[in-house]
Amino acid sequence: MDQVKALTVLDGRYRRLTESLRDIFSEYGLIRHRVLVEARWLEFIIDDLKFAAPEGEWKAAVREITDTFSEEGALRVKEIERTTNHDVKAVEYYIKEKLAEKGLADIREWTHFACTSDDINNTAYALMIEKGREEVLAVMKDLLSDVEAMARNWRDKPMMSRTHGQPATPTTVGKELVNFAWRIRREMNHLASVDIGAKMNGATGGYNAHTAAFPEVDWIAAGERFVRDYLKISPLYYTTQINPNSYIAEALHSMVRAASIIIDLDRDMWGYVSLGYFKQKTVAGEVGSSTMPHKVNPIDFENSEGNLGVAISMMDHLAVKLLNSRFQRDLTDSTVLRNMGALFGYVIIGLKNTIKGLGKMELNEAAMLADLDANQELLAEPIQTVMRVYGEENPYEKLKALTRGVRITEAELGAFIDSLEKVPAEAKARLKALTPARYVGLAAEQVDHYFAG
Repeated sequence: MDQVKALTVLDGRYRRLTESLRDIFSEYGLIRHRVLVEARWLEFIIDDLKFAAPEGEWKAAVREITDTFSEEGALRVKEIERTTNHDVKAVEYYIKEKLAEKGLADIREWTHFACTSDDINNTAYALMIEKGREEVLAVMKDLLSDVEAMARNWRDKPMMSRTHGQPATPTTVGKELVNFAWRIRREMNHLASVDIGAKMNGATGGYNAHTAAFPEVDWIAAGERFVRDYLKISPLYYTTQINPNSYIAEALHSMVRAASIIIDLDRDMWGYVSLGYFKQKTVAGEVGSSTMPHKVNPIDFENSEGNLGVAISMMDHLAVKLLNSRFQRDLTDSTVLRNMGALFGYVIIGLKNTIKGLGKMELNEAAMLADLDANQELLAEPIQTVMRVYGEENPYEKLKALTRGVRITEAELGAFIDSLEKVPAEAKARLKALTPARYVGLAAEQVDHYFAG
């Protein structure tokens, strides 16, 4: 009943597709990452800055707080929050409670030393987004692998193109899939290259409390060491109370482009199914329509398009909103950031449904060849181009008069070629041997070029 009564599809209908994100972006996930940052900061204060000298295996005890953190721990933090009415303070109190249980009460007050809430939040979200990115890239890698495999398999299978929805210069199935593979790979590389950054510099970004307590410490260098060495992300130096979130905007904009490219793929595959260029493998027991037994609908591509559209709208909003905060901070970022898991969820759902749809595709080569044979007018382009080479008058206009808006036969084209006065016999023979299925240029070689690179 939990799934049946879920408020959103992320935890309801599509829960199985988003399971891997739950430990990252759920309330439990956020608390767990806050606990991790607080514990690492405490360790840094003692181990690096030497502000305290506890006896015994204190580091192992502090590490155990994070290593054994569970849903039970998250519930305890939520219980404390009911009193504090402050989520980050509740995490601080939880850690102090755990330290006391481990006989480390003497270092409790170093917890959250000189920190503002967003020192903990921005670092926690940075770690979460880094993991979310890994999840997205892993699914995108699977999708890219499928597209590339189809491009290899159908490298030289001729297919009629459509520009403005009308018959156009032939291509190959492999070349059109490689177009998408190249675009997907490009966005994967960009997303992977986004430098995830975080700050640890106090209430308004100036290390004020830090220097009040220990003016002799190089706090800029200390903050850099902590973020880089203890959290393994990039340090930010110039901030207000909050992270300026430029890396989030950059990552989300990259994901927007990736999602839009996948929607483009979804729509093309949907269209090719509609044209009969691809058949869909049927699954026993599935129903395509409640009234039309014959139907096998391309629902996976439609599902992907819909969910990626939702993701794009969310990512567009977050990418712009999170760059703005009144003066040194307002709280609008906090509630928006809590939706980070949702947008990652919709992206994952969309990608997985595209993969599912591609897995059902079977090439209908006969339908593609029949379409090419029925559109001999596609050869108007090469014929008029050769006519230009040999000085025939008005080549474009003559082919336009012959072919525009009408269907012509192979015999009619042959007669037209024979009537040319300046084109030599060898060139005429070459043109007459050409068919729409053979007029694919270097499409197959472009597939080879992609994989050679």
